[in-house]
Amino acid sequence: MSSFLYFILPALGGYTLTSVYLLKNPLILHRRKRTAFYCTQISHRGGCGERIESTMEAFTHAVEQGTQMLEMDCHLTHDGHVVVSHDENLQRQTGHDVTISSLNLQDLPLYKERLEVTFYAGRYSSGADRKFALLEDVFRKFPEMPVSIEIKENNSQLIEKNDSMPYSFTVNRGVLLLLLFYTGLLPFVPLGESLLQFYLPSIINRKFIPEKRILRNRLVICLLEKVTMRKSLFNHLAARGIQVHLFVCNEEEDIKSAFDVGATGVMSDYPTLLSSYLSRNRRQD
Repeated sequence: MSSFLYFILPALGGYTLTSVYLLKNPLILHRRKRTAFYCTQISHRGGCGERIESTMEAFTHAVEQGTQMLEMDCHLTHDGHVVVSHDENLQRQTGHDVTISSLNLQDLPLYKERLEVTFYAGRYSSGADRKFALLEDVFRKFPEMPVSIEIKENNSQLIEKNDSMPYSFTVNRGVLLLLLFYTGLLPFVPLGESLLQFYLPSIINRKFIPEKRILRNRLVICLLEKVTMRKSLFNHLAARGIQVHLFVCNEEEDIKSAFDVGATGVMSDYPTLLSSYLSRNRRQD
């Protein structure tokens, strides 16, 4: 046993020191990713706290406020159009219990006149534009604006319509990322992703009330925050050129918390608030 420990302990110590060193100096093993965009100011659902979510009016307003990226979700209509919408079922957004995939584009109902902001309980948005936007129209109107697209369904046809783009970690890949980080293997492993987008846990049950019962448990959220909000992890990813976006930060204290923990960008429902904060707290990128 003693001879076994004689060899194992030095090896384990050497592995630990090497892993820690490479975590802080990842470019020794990896080439830094270079994407065509770098964004600190991201508008969630086009800035759905100030205009009705995911409409062309919301996207236009966010761009006017200086957003550097538009975040949105997509679904496919029955006749094959890629529509910008968070939900597949339109009950919450329109009051009609129908799905996008069951309707042709021309049959999509209008958004409600007033819509609750999902990540800011009790707050509502409104606007003149209540039509669902086509993804191609967003690209056409904002050809140079980075767009973060979350595909909300396991639909191979929809995914094929959005291939050959920089991509973010999926949930499964995010769990794997944490396992690699805590086992010390992360510095040695190549990563194809260009973006990590994740909740700022401190908003859960305070601004955002989740549907899942387990996420309403304060101990679960505390554990989630301890495990995921690791500045050394975020700094490592940033050094490798992988942007870290935390969401959805709808108050200044949350914006500050996100940047303090190492986020390279913040996603908000309120593009005017985020723009104002960044103007008053100039960041050196």
